[in-house]
Amino acid sequence: MIARELLGTAQVPGGAELRLFSHGRDFMIALDRNELMSTRMRGSEEALATMTLERLGRPASHLLIGGYGMGFTLRAALGMVPPKARVTVAELVPEIIEWARGPMAELTAGCLEDPRVTLKLQDVADAIATARYDAILLDVDNGPDGLVRDENDQLYSPKGLRRAKTALMPGGIMAIWSAAPDPSFVRRLESAEFEVEEVVVRARPNGKGPRHIIWFARRP
Repeated sequence: MIARELLGTAQVPGGAELRLFSHGRDFMIALDRNELMSTRMRGSEEALATMTLERLGRPASHLLIGGYGMGFTLRAALGMVPPKARVTVAELVPEIIEWARGPMAELTAGCLEDPRVTLKLQDVADAIATARYDAILLDVDNGPDGLVRDENDQLYSPKGLRRAKTALMPGGIMAIWSAAPDPSFVRRLESAEFEVEEVVVRARPNGKGPRHIIWFARRP
């Protein structure tokens, strides 16, 4: 049996400790007993990018991704956006990027060095306030009902949703990944006058595994 190996730890600013493990050729990032992300469960993270860009209905000139995670959303987006597009990645935890360029470099496949990518080591809430975007892709914490950091709630508050809507170009989409349904959050999106679509996506690329939720919130 292959043993799980601890490769590193990271303290989330104002939040919990994350741990990076390897298990053979697989990697996982955990919080306490909760597995937050894994190389085996990339399907919904990729869908966050591909399904958003399919729904956008036009070439995307500027995307915002928060946060980097294991890079599945970023790599999927880079496979679809035009050569002159800009993709801004906001990641709060520096060690996540160190792991991407260190033990997970093969998985990262140079995506952070793509000339279309701008990396910002900051809270995605701050990045939202600094530019206009065709789409904002949020895979932050566990969704609106977070585990990692209380401050992440500001993203999903009525004020946070209004800020995101202002940052979107007309017809732009904010896509939010979540581990579970949240009817009250859907009502909050609708109260912010987004056009909301909720989609259930399987965690594994083969269409199996846990069911995750993606909300596509379009600015009219």
